[in-house]
Amino acid sequence: MGGVDLIPAPQVVRADVREERFALGDAVRLDVGAGAERAARWVRGVLGAATGVEFGAAGDAVVSLGVDGELGPEAYRLKVTPERVELTGGDGAGVFWGAQTVRQLLGPAAFRRAPLPGGGGWSLPVCEIEDRPRFGWRGFLLDVARHFMPKDGVLRQLDLMAAHKLNVLHLHLTDDQGWRMEVTRYPRLTEVGAWRERTRVGLAPSKVWDERPHGGYYTQDDLREIVAYAAERYITVVPEIDVPGHSQAAIAAYPELGNTDVVDTAALGVLDRWGVNPNVLAPTEGVLRFYEDVFGELLDIFPSTFVHVGGDECPKEQWRESATAQARIAELGVGDEDGLQSAFIRHFDRWLAERGRRLIGWDEILEGGLAEGAAVSSWQGYAGGIAAARAGHDVVMCPQTQVYLDWRQADGPDEPVPIAHVRTLEDVYRFEPVPPELTAAQAAHVIGTQANVWTEVLDSARAVDYAVYPRLSAFAEVAWSDLPAPAERDWAGFAARMRTHYARLDALGVEYRPASGPRPWQRRPGVVGRPKEGPPPIV
Repeated sequence: MGGVDLIPAPQVVRADVREERFALGDAVRLDVGAGAERAARWVRGVLGAATGVEFGAAGDAVVSLGVDGELGPEAYRLKVTPERVELTGGDGAGVFWGAQTVRQLLGPAAFRRAPLPGGGGWSLPVCEIEDRPRFGWRGFLLDVARHFMPKDGVLRQLDLMAAHKLNVLHLHLTDDQGWRMEVTRYPRLTEVGAWRERTRVGLAPSKVWDERPHGGYYTQDDLREIVAYAAERYITVVPEIDVPGHSQAAIAAYPELGNTDVVDTAALGVLDRWGVNPNVLAPTEGVLRFYEDVFGELLDIFPSTFVHVGGDECPKEQWRESATAQARIAELGVGDEDGLQSAFIRHFDRWLAERGRRLIGWDEILEGGLAEGAAVSSWQGYAGGIAAARAGHDVVMCPQTQVYLDWRQADGPDEPVPIAHVRTLEDVYRFEPVPPELTAAQAAHVIGTQANVWTEVLDSARAVDYAVYPRLSAFAEVAWSDLPAPAERDWAGFAARMRTHYARLDALGVEYRPASGPRPWQRRPGVVGRPKEGPPPIV
């Protein structure tokens, strides 16, 4: 029955051997219990539009949505009989995730925005499904700083996440190449920092340039809309403002933020190329006050408990040469430049904690001592996450060697702008977020996992689709389902289920990478990447 084609795979599926079905007809009576209202709105709006079925107060067929807290957070139970459908969640989120399963059971055409002519006769297989997620943080990082994605594109990504039961959008809003959030107190952040004059095409040593200015930003109301749209789908948006590195766009807008005693910061523009950049924030009280103002406006927009402060790839050369930075090291008694970075992060850890929020940062925040109360996004490998978990800090596992979705998907000559090592769909499916060397108590600090897509060479929604899918579908199963050890996973079974799932992605308009390789228009001949041979080191 259709249940075997569900992605991510449910915990328990019991099918009716007689293969009976529940017929929706033209109208369905939708009974909605307390706590299930959001899911009901989604059913009426999305499933109603796709099927043409009226989900309302009339109809012979009955679909009931309810909440039973004993099932647990985000869990759901789906029972389909020939007479009715009963969907019960442990909370509102559980009902919503169960509704995503119902959509898959209806068939790929249910993923369209309008019914196809002659496509009636909607039905569901008689079955019982019991399901719950493995991790509470099932994340996807979208980098909108390197190449801006207009608001509607972000909303589309949220719909795709919901279809895969992912529940955290990590929105990377600032970097050397662009500042994407309106800050009313500092308008030059977007007037200047949101635009670069040109863009390197490909990675160094590429000599190709796109001479068109590139940029864009989200108004605060745009971001509030994104947050509200996500919340309707039980997705939390975790914003990232990167400090103290990856900050040249901010310095271009406000030169006093940089190390003015070392560099002519007034001559810096928004960076137009890729790579780790030496122009970092000055570690002064004035810079701290500036970013407190920025984070203050951010907290008014994003209700997320977690706020991401970056903290990665901060070269220390300018601080070593800066008399101001060296005096700051002596004043704070932090010993060296690593200690100075740690003090910078610790400051915002305390500042956020005083406002009821939690800091999360890339694993470089471990350098110079882990900020008290901070959580870690472990990107360089497993090692940072292991160290943090052993020290009692929460961890989101997102090692680049496993779940960086901008890395190339094959070693063929047609792979567009090839980056780093090959990471296939099967590689992602066999990713295990919890390292076996952790004890049970330490492993409990792995609160989730996340797949990241960086957009230096992904300059359109089509390019993002190609890099992300179908690998994010495999990641979604890793994040949701209780899978065996990597070597024991049923890759053949997953690949078979993907045949149905590709049809869903087609209906959604996702321009994924076909298993046979890129389509002609997905290739980028002549655009230089930086491929690495052989399998990646797992560290």
